[in-house]
Amino acid sequence: MTKHTRSQAQQATLDRIEDDVAVLIVEGREVTRPLASLPSGVREGDVLDLETMTVNPEATEALREQVRAARQRAKKGKTPPPGDFDL
Repeated sequence: MTKHTRSQAQQATLDRIEDDVAVLIVEGREVTRPLASLPSGVREGDVLDLETMTVNPEATEALREQVRAARQRAKKGKTPPPGDFDL
C-alpha cells in the first residue's frame, strides 16, 4: 500500500464552474461540490486544500506555469492560418 503525502491526497483543482456547481479534479476524478462551499473569489484553475477549503496560491501558480509552458511547446514552430478570424 502506498502512502500519499498530505499535499497529494488533500488537494483538488477547480476544473470548471457550471451554474452553482463546482467541478473539481481530485486524484484524476471529477467531483462536484456546491460552489457556495468553496472560498469566495475562487477561479477555474485554482488549487484547493480540501482539508481547509482554501486556495493554495503556490500550487495554483505552479499549475498555471505548467499550463503556460505546455501552451508554448504546443505553439512552437506553428504559423497561424492565413486570413482574418475572430476568437
